[in-house]
Amino acid sequence: MQNLAYLEPLDLPQTRRGHERCVALLESATELFLKRGFDAVSLDDIVNHAGGSKASIYKYFGNKDGLFKAICDYRRNLFFKDISVPFNVNQDSDLRTYLINTLVNFHQHIVIPENAAFMRLILEQTGRNPDIAQYIHEQGPKHIQKEIAEILSQAHERGLIYCENPLFSAQFYFGILRNLEWRILMGISIDDDAQETDNYISYSVDRFLDGHQKR
Repeated sequence: MQNLAYLEPLDLPQTRRGHERCVALLESATELFLKRGFDAVSLDDIVNHAGGSKASIYKYFGNKDGLFKAICDYRRNLFFKDISVPFNVNQDSDLRTYLINTLVNFHQHIVIPENAAFMRLILEQTGRNPDIAQYIHEQGPKHIQKEIAEILSQAHERGLIYCENPLFSAQFYFGILRNLEWRILMGISIDDDAQETDNYISYSVDRFLDGHQKR
């Protein structure tokens, strides 16, 4: 059963049945939003598709915007589960390999059509609601940047790299994929094969690490 503890809805379900109902609402709402668009889907549409009642949505999420935030949390957890893997600098793990694999995994996830479509939906909604925009930024990009920044900070302390501002460096690091990400979001056909993308990522990470050596 999917653990929903990270969602922090208004009233987290305590039973297995409650968790299943909550997940059904999240998945049904996601399917409908992607198919019809956020504004074209009502709470009645969601409960008719998922089963249950609007009372469950109000209880767990407060309103439609709260439901959308919870969907973003739910999908973020699924998205980063295989990307943001633990890394222990103190065990002499290979920082270069970790940084390369993280970007390769990230790229493999964003090219999945459903993930790309959901990212476009997020951009659409953040344009209409500054509160949602701030929330998603804090829980998505900023969250993963902080995780990488912490790893870079630990690597700096071990003398593996020289990194005076880990958060700036983490933002720079994710910029490696910015062009590929925007091409996907804009629906531009990407003709690069997987090996070419891997070569680009490896090259960029090497230059990133070169820039973090003490002169």
